[in-house]
Amino acid sequence: MKLRSLCTLALVVFGLAVVAAHMRAQRPISESERPLVFDTYTPGPCSPNGQPHGGCLRGTLHRIRVVPVATGLVRPWHIAFLPDGLSLVTELPGRLRIIRDGKLDARPIGGWPAPALEARTLNSVLVHPQFAQNRFVYLYYMKGRQDGMTSMALARARLDETTLVDVRDVFVAEAWVMGGPISGRAVFGPDGMIYLTVNDHDRNFATNDTTVRMLAQDLGSDVGKVLRIRDDGGIPSDNPFVGRAGARPEIYTYGHRNATGLAWHPGTRALWATEIGPMGGDELNVLLPGRNYGWPVVSLGRIYNDTLVSEQSWWRPGMEMPAMYWMPSISPSSLTFYTGDRFPWWKGHLFLGALNGQQLQRVAFDQPPPQSERRESLLTQLDARVLDVVQGPDGYLYVATEKRTEGSGQT
Repeated sequence: MKLRSLCTLALVVFGLAVVAAHMRAQRPISESERPLVFDTYTPGPCSPNGQPHGGCLRGTLHRIRVVPVATGLVRPWHIAFLPDGLSLVTELPGRLRIIRDGKLDARPIGGWPAPALEARTLNSVLVHPQFAQNRFVYLYYMKGRQDGMTSMALARARLDETTLVDVRDVFVAEAWVMGGPISGRAVFGPDGMIYLTVNDHDRNFATNDTTVRMLAQDLGSDVGKVLRIRDDGGIPSDNPFVGRAGARPEIYTYGHRNATGLAWHPGTRALWATEIGPMGGDELNVLLPGRNYGWPVVSLGRIYNDTLVSEQSWWRPGMEMPAMYWMPSISPSSLTFYTGDRFPWWKGHLFLGALNGQQLQRVAFDQPPPQSERRESLLTQLDARVLDVVQGPDGYLYVATEKRTEGSGQT
């Protein structure tokens, strides 16, 4: 089977494609970066190291072809496809790149970062469902202020060939913190709305100071939330907290620590999210409007001083339980449900990237999710963190990876 991946080294095809990035100038693909073919065997049962709770797939053998698609990227964080066959890739330090005919353009897309927006990082890029008519793309990024505070913002622009024009913010989250490591993901929903994650950005997580992390339970703040807005930045009238005194109307769900991936289940049309816990306690959640997902009141993880986040580690009335969890942490970065025809035996399976454990994980559900699941770890031979996974219009999976090698300058 074919595999593609987007990495700091290259794109892989797995029926996957991997895009790779290096922290060095673009150059011809070297012999070591040419297509790699290897077999991967997953025994059963799984060892507990890095595996989620539950059983794994029975022993299976897959032949995987990893095809480099692009080099010269720095921390490729998100992949999006244009209807004309071009691909957009965000670089976390703040650049937007374009791939055409399997080659990375030498120069980043112009017009970004727009100086007036005070962009500090670039997380997600979205292509409007009517892009062919309006040429709109959206950039979800960390926004700064002169006082050192940062939050997340969504900018909209028109893509004119290789330049963004008419760049402006359409939404800024009410999540200002002092220099925190703010990040998030953004996706369009089947309802035409935009869904955004805003993480809790607690810089004091090595201590028992809960001031910042408890904002995830505060409906007056966008910190630790999943938000739902219109494509013009307005608030949908059917959002769960519209009209509730003291609550932000853009909030869709709350009680999140670090929601890193969003994907829509192809059968149920429910929104699923991966979430990074602290020391352990990573989660896969099914998001229902208005629900509380518990952080930091309930958590299976530990604070970085090795004390429990909460004595209420699993569940409390009024709070949702995760569909899956990982102990220890694999730091899930992204997710997608496979719906293509290249691999019909994978249809409906969930693929998620992992920052820890250097893997792409496949999850198959034996019953309607989340009743019972089986898992397989893929791409471990690449020894690279998987930053994003997305299905391309060609039915292959594209994976953005980041590989750090001592002295290599790779990211």
